[in-house]
Amino acid sequence: MTISVHTNKSALVALQNLNKTNDELSDVQNKINTGLAIADAKDNASIWAIAQGQRADIGALSAVKMSLDRAQSIGEVSMAAGESVSDLLVQMKEKVVAAQDPSLDIQSRNALDADFKSLMRQISQVTQNAAFDGADILDGTTTSIRFLANADANSYITLSGQDMSLGGLIITMPPTSSITTVTVAQQALTDLTASIANVNQALGNLGAQAKQIENHNKFVSKLTDVLQAGVGNLVDADVAKESAHLQALQVQQQLGAQALSIANQAPQIILSLFK
Repeated sequence: MTISVHTNKSALVALQNLNKTNDELSDVQNKINTGLAIADAKDNASIWAIAQGQRADIGALSAVKMSLDRAQSIGEVSMAAGESVSDLLVQMKEKVVAAQDPSLDIQSRNALDADFKSLMRQISQVTQNAAFDGADILDGTTTSIRFLANADANSYITLSGQDMSLGGLIITMPPTSSITTVTVAQQALTDLTASIANVNQALGNLGAQAKQIENHNKFVSKLTDVLQAGVGNLVDADVAKESAHLQALQVQQQLGAQALSIANQAPQIILSLFK
């Protein structure tokens, strides 16, 4: 090998190796600091692009879950209100049946009628206040509400309106119903019996839709967790493995620096030739 004061090949090789070790050490330190094996596109463009796409879906599913949470809350409020209406109808039937007694005097009949009308007013109050975040599906103002069901926003879950207002399709008794006579009490009983059956059917439909929303909400939560785990599999660093790699590189760095120091001393051999 030629000994030259102009070119020290050994030192150049040692410097290249040391620079390579320093670059690897920097990469490992970044992985440990960020916890990511692929932190940006330059680390691995294709994997980074896939991970970004999955992150976009996760963000979209977060919006879907918010929509489904709202749907679930509206359904729960409506179910609670509907059950209250059903209970009130049951109490009204007691008053109506009692009003069919032909032996009642006017005062007793008027008292029953007052209780009957009070219960009807309570039904109106319940249906008009069964709202969550401004949405009320029991007062007859809303036919249905659609909620997001997927990350592409092209699929929906519907919560159908159940009009439980007086004189509607479900509660057929008009707000002017009374039980002041046996004849009108008989008509009220007919309407009330049909209304009770209708309310129970409406609650069954509402319960089925609420259950569907609840199940889909759970699915979206699980899907979000799976996607997050998938992104982690793609880009997360194995910190334990990188820690061991870091220690190895630190040793290589020290050895590389020492090798460079030795290589830099090689030209001094020339001085011994001129003694």
